[in-house]
Amino acid sequence: MSVSVAIRHVTPELGEGPHWEDDKQTLLFLDHVKCELFRWCPVTEELKSLKLGRSCLGAVVPCRKGGYLVGMERTLSHLDWDSGTTTLIQEIQSVGINDTFNDGKCDPAGRYWTGTMGARVDRAPGFELETSSLYSLDTTGKLVKHVDKISVSNGMAWSKDHQTMFYIDSMLSKVEAFDYDIVSGTISDRRDVVNFNLLPDKDTIGVPDGMTIDTDGHLWVACYNGGKVACFDPVTGKKLREVLIPAPRTTSCCFGGKNFDELYVTTAPYLASEEELQLYPMYGSVFKVTALGVRGQPANVYLG
Repeated sequence: MSVSVAIRHVTPELGEGPHWEDDKQTLLFLDHVKCELFRWCPVTEELKSLKLGRSCLGAVVPCRKGGYLVGMERTLSHLDWDSGTTTLIQEIQSVGINDTFNDGKCDPAGRYWTGTMGARVDRAPGFELETSSLYSLDTTGKLVKHVDKISVSNGMAWSKDHQTMFYIDSMLSKVEAFDYDIVSGTISDRRDVVNFNLLPDKDTIGVPDGMTIDTDGHLWVACYNGGKVACFDPVTGKKLREVLIPAPRTTSCCFGGKNFDELYVTTAPYLASEEELQLYPMYGSVFKVTALGVRGQPANVYLG
């Protein structure tokens, strides 16, 4: 196994949302705070960026018909990269809570799933617990709320047999699972898969953030404030291995490359002290992990 820096110091605030575009062989990712989207080709090392002019950017996924679906603030919109034009699809209302879309991914049927995180408008920085929700945007553009009382919605993944959806609300310090119906797009039977509070290294592993899944059905979870990506067996809940990243605020990960055998990891300098930044000079970089001996699955795209 080898860990290297793929792109240096590219996200000065909060790197997030890596997504491998298989058809283009490029990596999508973003800076949540700067509301800036990036597209990088590892073969040519060409890096393109696009600022979207909002206060925050939650996630981005490609659309089958072209362009991208983006979650910005409380809106879901279609983005045309070349023109930078966004077209509103849905918007959620929020009263007294600065509720914004965070992480998002598409399910095997091409629906877009995304959740929110909330902070009170009149309070100091921080999260308001249990004020947010988990939604899906179906292929007709209809927005459906599935779960409420979410705090900080984050990682998602689906099992290879399409019967289970894995999910992270970071403030719970757990990876959870739902029974997933691919036809109706409904979820049920919420349960714990991995409880970070019960792990032997609970004091150092950090908080579960973004997540992906490999072809063996194992979950790879970015551990914020833990400086690692941890691999778990969702059946037993046991940690199988971990990859140390030289930047403790690891935020998310995805598999990419021609064979989906490269793991890309985003990091966040956001709110790091000057001392921490000196200790970890590669903050804000995208890391690449190779020779893991596992492969990921192609990422789903939005079919609306």
